[in-house]
Parts: sequence; C-alpha cells; structure tokens
Amino acid sequence: MSGTVVGEEAAMVALFDGKTLEGWTNPYEWGVAEVKDGEIHLTADKKFFLVTKETYGDFVFEGEVHLPEGQANSGFMFRAHVEKNRVFGYQAEVDGDAKRKWSGGLYDEGRRAWFISPVKADPKKAAGAAAVGQVDEAAFRARAGDAFKRNEWNKYRITCRGKKLTIEVNGVVTTDCEDGVDASGVIGIQHHGEKGATYRFRNLKIQKL
Repeated sequence: MSGTVVGEEAAMVALFDGKTLEGWTNPYEWGVAEVKDGEIHLTADKKFFLVTKETYGDFVFEGEVHLPEGQANSGFMFRAHVEKNRVFGYQAEVDGDAKRKWSGGLYDEGRRAWFISPVKADPKKAAGAAAVGQVDEAAFRARAGDAFKRNEWNKYRITCRGKKLTIEVNGVVTTDCEDGVDASGVIGIQHHGEKGATYRFRNLKIQKL
C-alpha cells in the first residue's frame, strides 16, 4: 500500500495513492478498473469487485463513493473472502434507491443477505432476536434513512473490533452490531453491473487497530 495520511489522521494509511492501482486486484474475468483524476473508476457489464491484496482484521476504514445516475447500487466489502470470479462476506451497503434508503446497512454478500441491519422481518420478531444490533426496516430508516446523499460524494467509515461492527455514512452511525462469522479479510469496492455506468471511489484509507 502507498503512503500515509498526514495531519489529524496520521495513523491512517492510504489504500489508494491517487495515481495507480498498486495493492489492488480484480479477481474476475470481467470488469475494468482505471485511475482518473485521483479517483478509481469501475466499469462493467456484470457485477464485480476490485479488492485489496492485503487482508485486515481489526481496523478503521474510510472511503468515499459517488454513484452513477440512474439505477445503481454498490458497497464497500470488508473482512471479505476471494475466489475466482467471486467475492463474498460483509458489505457496507451503498443504496441508490431513494425510497428504500438502506445505505449503511450490513449485507452479507453471497451468504446470509440482509441478516441484521436491517432485517426483512416482522418488527416484533426482529426486536426479540438474539443478534446484537439487529433492527427492522422501519427502525433502520428512522436512524439512517437520510444519511446518504444520492448524487453527491458520500463518506463511509467502517470500524471492526472483534465481533463489533460499526458503519457510518457521512458521520451518521447507520449500523452498530455484533457478528462473529468473519475475523479478517480483504477490503473491496463494487460495480453492480449496469452497462455503461461508471462507479467512482476516492480517499480510501485504513488504520489497523
């Protein structure tokens, strides 16, 4: 990985140097990742993830994302796992749907889907669930529904300490839960597969805890 971030966040290490894709890899046979104007641009005809070569356990990650116009959906993978043409695991949701408003939710890509924040369940069942931090859709929207700005840059902050997982969007805590399925893995950024759409990312950095 390249360089350190100076100033108040001197402990944060840049995952993206603004010039090259050093430290990143595309495990798929499709998808294009390019550096333009200090940003990572992803284009594809099918969903894919660009991921770090290094794995991380406990950390604070920050990154910014700008969705394309029209139908769009993305995410930041963390503690994720990589196989040929497949990335799976925790994903901090980047939701382009202005009605659903699930940005900052915790999705389990390729496994449990929406299992905790939010859950597709009756509110009474969700409230009585054993999982720490599990919330229903209404409670999630009340807490986090207005955090994401659809046609702007959005800053995500993901903190992992043991089983405790926290996601923030533009300074708003959207997910605060516990889950012990994954202790470490790669960081990733997603193109959802809309042909002709460009997904943009910048200021990707991490601090190991």
